[in-house]
Amino acid sequence: MKNNLTKQKVVDAASSLFFQKGFHGTSVRDIADKATVNVSLISYYFNGKQGLLEYAVTAYYEAYLQSVEATLEEVAPLSPKDQLHQLIFTIIHYKQSYHQLTCFIQRELSLDSVFVREMAVTYLAKENYYIQKTFYDTLSNKVQSDEKTYLLMQLKGMLITPYILHSEWKDQIIGEYSHQQFIKKYVRTIQKWLDFVLVNKNEKDFIHSGNKPS
Repeated sequence: MKNNLTKQKVVDAASSLFFQKGFHGTSVRDIADKATVNVSLISYYFNGKQGLLEYAVTAYYEAYLQSVEATLEEVAPLSPKDQLHQLIFTIIHYKQSYHQLTCFIQRELSLDSVFVREMAVTYLAKENYYIQKTFYDTLSNKVQSDEKTYLLMQLKGMLITPYILHSEWKDQIIGEYSHQQFIKKYVRTIQKWLDFVLVNKNEKDFIHSGNKPS
């Protein structure tokens, strides 16, 4: 138990420093000082800074995908739109709960590296599958394939925008209450966009099929 707490303390310290200074701008000594642990512990637990990065990102994505899968299982009896609403909340809630690590990971994903390609093959592919399937289930079969792709691109963009452009809003979020308010308001904004898209696309295709909405 104590070992797990110490490892988490190191991960939290590294997440904060990677967010503020970047991976290459952060030293093992910086992490050890912030976590108030001996430098040798980082080598012992993680085999150095690169191992610590891989551990932190892997733990982040595994817990994230478990959260997504649990949500989809729980909301399976609901309508496709309600399933997507709940999925959006789960995604933003998780990303915001670990916003510093989320922001750092998003920065890293903009780079072409072996690490990024490994993430894409494993975790990002699974994340994309869940989002795409849940979103496409809400759309009429008559919506054209390219339109579906563009709409999905917009949705995925909204899910990551706060963590790419975090400098534009970070000063407005101070303390746990502010984080919770941000989650609530931002999720509502995405859901309003989604409702607008579904009404316009699905109703439009309904009319074009020779029917009229009731």
